[in-house]
Order: sequence, then structure tokens, then C-alpha cells
Amino acid sequence: LLRFVLGRCSHCVKICDVEEADKADVDEAVRAARAAGQRGSEWRQMDASSRGRLLHRLADLLERERAVLATLESMDTGKPFLHAFFVDLDGSIKTLRYYAGWTDKIHGKTMPVDENFVCFTKHEPVGVCGAIIPWNFPLLMFMWKIAPALACGNTVVIKPAEQTPLTALHTGALIKEAGFPPGVVNIVPGFGPTAGAAIGSHMNIDKVAFTGSTEVGQLIKAAAAKSNLKRVTLELGGKNPCIVFADSDLQSAVEETQKGAFFNQGQACTAASRVYVEEAVYDEFLRLSVERAKNIAIGDPLEPRTSHGPQINQHQFDKILELVASGKKEGATLECGGCAVEDRGLFIHPTIFSDVKDHMRIAKEEIFGPVQCIMKFKTQEEVIDRANGTQYGLTAAVFTRDIHRAMSVSAALEAGTVWVNCYNALHAQAPFGGYKMSGNGRELGEYALAEYTEVKAITLKLSERLTL
Repeated sequence: LLRFVLGRCSHCVKICDVEEADKADVDEAVRAARAAGQRGSEWRQMDASSRGRLLHRLADLLERERAVLATLESMDTGKPFLHAFFVDLDGSIKTLRYYAGWTDKIHGKTMPVDENFVCFTKHEPVGVCGAIIPWNFPLLMFMWKIAPALACGNTVVIKPAEQTPLTALHTGALIKEAGFPPGVVNIVPGFGPTAGAAIGSHMNIDKVAFTGSTEVGQLIKAAAAKSNLKRVTLELGGKNPCIVFADSDLQSAVEETQKGAFFNQGQACTAASRVYVEEAVYDEFLRLSVERAKNIAIGDPLEPRTSHGPQINQHQFDKILELVASGKKEGATLECGGCAVEDRGLFIHPTIFSDVKDHMRIAKEEIFGPVQCIMKFKTQEEVIDRANGTQYGLTAAVFTRDIHRAMSVSAALEAGTVWVNCYNALHAQAPFGGYKMSGNGRELGEYALAEYTEVKAITLKLSERLTL
């Protein structure tokens, strides 16, 4: 059993027990998925527009259950209810509707080839797609995985994080209610070393998509290579730079970078944990940032006024505070926060460091907590080099009123997503993924469809008699 408790405030309350899936359960789920996706099955024979209607119907059910799912997500993760309602649920519904519109628009091309030949391509489903999703955005990541996979006609075996299985399980009931054939989506709640490892190494899974840490992503890629060379897409860690130039709207830059640093208690791969500020405005930017961070409303995630909840669990809580201690030890200046909220369980005050050097652990390691490092720079070339001086390359941001600078710096940054004068502006239509050790492949947008289809080339020789 996964013993699931609500321990986000000053006491723990048990919610429920969740059955733990192991390798045998994954095997059973894969058999169901393969049967549902085989030639002649209801799912494979279904026309593309009907798949789109099913995805729209699931989106309708999420709309109906929006308050229930947001409440579950808040209780599951500790994130504020209003964030779950307006961000996570909104993004989940939009992702489903976006890919519902793609189902009957996935097609190949006709190529002119030599002499008496006609050549065209077909895009076919990859097959059984395994998915392993994280605990920080459980429902949203569930939809990022299943929506493009189903739009392309695949079947799915998906493992929610052991910390946060509830919205996935409730969504399973909605998938059934929407009318998806049995075996098309299979949900296996369990632990990484058992259920997750079984998905990564399974000989009858054709593709695996993972969102989580770089360390676990490396294990999954190695397991996939050792088994059946299954396709792998990875959305991994980040140590994301924000560059604030002196000509930017300073108040807006403060708000956007703090949105990046503290949203979801800093538990996001996109977290804006490295903020480089041009020296002419550094002191004012720092003053405004500290002032704003001290006024962030910390409290019960289910209270409407709360904008900052607890960390996910004791392990994450301890890791964050250990990194904060390392920042102080290595000589960074703690401007605010840096400690737990007294008598409030797993809450940590929004934390800001100044005088941070690039070699410090808090400037190099992914903290996954509410910690913002504010650093000074002099020249554009210097800050680009420093921003790129990391093993990661997920997201970055530039704040400036100069369009030429915005375009040149965006082009120079080694990141899969660059935001200009905004942060965390994610859309279902735009691809998302990383450079370097932040991952492989892309999620969302049209680009994600290529990750879930096989391209088949068919060549006909016209000199032969062909009959219909």
C-alpha cells in the first residue's frame, strides 16, 4: 500500500490508502494496452475525428470536475487551491482540446521521386507508450503525456508519482466515462524502483516519456537502451537564468522573476533560481524583490488568500534547508527567509540571497524550493557566458525594452524556451523541452506529435499494372 496522508500543515491527517502496482501489474497493464492497440481493435479501427471527440469529451468532464480535481491536487501536493484551479486545471483542459483538434490533421506527404515511381508517407502510432510523471504538477503532466499519445492513436501505460496519485486515479474514472475503449489508458500507481523501472525496461513498451530529475532520466534512458531500444523523451531538471537589463520595466521584472522563483513553492523545473541584474539597477531590484517576498501570503493551501504552501515532503524540505545552509556557509548574503515557518510543518519562507557567486552550490544545483539567487553583471557578453555556464538548458528569460537586445540575447542563450519580459508563459501550442542535460525531445505543440508517430514511406512503381 501507498499510505497517503495530508501532512502539509502543523499536523498529519490520513486521507486514504492506495494500492501499489509492481512489475506484475505493469506487465498486465502492458498486455491490456497492446491488445487495445492491435490491428482490428476498436481503438485502431476508430477514425481520427472520433478520437478527437473522445478527447473533447474528456476535457468536458475535467470542466465538470474542475473544483473536485483542484481540491484533490491541492491536498495531494500542498499547492494553493486557486493555483490548481486556475493554472493546473486550465492547462490540462487546454492541452486536451488542443490535441483533440490535431487528431484528423496528422498526415504524411507525397514526394516527387525518379522515373516511374510515386512515393508517399504515412504517420502511424508508435504503439504502447509508457509515461512516468512527477509530483509537482501531477494532473497537468498526466495530460501532457496522454493527450498527444492518444491523438496519434497510441495506447498508454502511465505511472503517477507515489507522492501524488489521487488526481490520476480520479481521471481514470473520467477516461472510462468519456468512452475510451478498455486498455487504451492504464494507470499504475507505484514506486520508481519497481513500477517505474518496469516501464523503462519493458520489452513490449515501444516508447517511454519521463518528466523528473536528470539522475532518474539517465537511468530510464539506460534501461530503454538495454531492453528494446524503445524511444525515449525526457523533460528533466533546470537551473534557469533570468537576465534583467537596466532598461527594463523593473517592477514588472521583479514580479515576473518572483513568479518564476516562488510559484508552486519553487518546486518546478522552470524555477527562476538564477537572476542576473545589471549593476546600475541591482540595488533597487534587490530592494523591491525583498520587499515583495516578505509580503507573500503563506498558509493553508485551501484558503483563498494563500499563495505559498508547504513543500511536498520531509525529504524535499530537508534538502532545501541544507542548500540554504550551504549558501550562507559559502558567503552569500541571506536577504530574507532561509528558514522554516515556525510550527507549520513543511513550510519554508520565500528566500532571497544576494552576493551569490557562480561557483556556489545554490547557483549550480537545482534546489527545487523557494530560493532565489540575485547576482550582478556588467556586460551583455559576460552575462550570456555566465547564464550558459551550466549543465542544464531548459528555460531562460530576458528583461529589456530593446528589441534588438532581446533577440540577440535570446539567440545566444542555450535553452529550449526563452521568455522575453515574462516568465512561465506556457501554452499547449508551443513546444517545451531542454538543451543539454535538461532532456531530449519536445512536449506540447505540433513538435510533440513527431515523438508519438512512426513515419512509413510507401513507394509504387507505375509501370506495373495496379488495380483497385
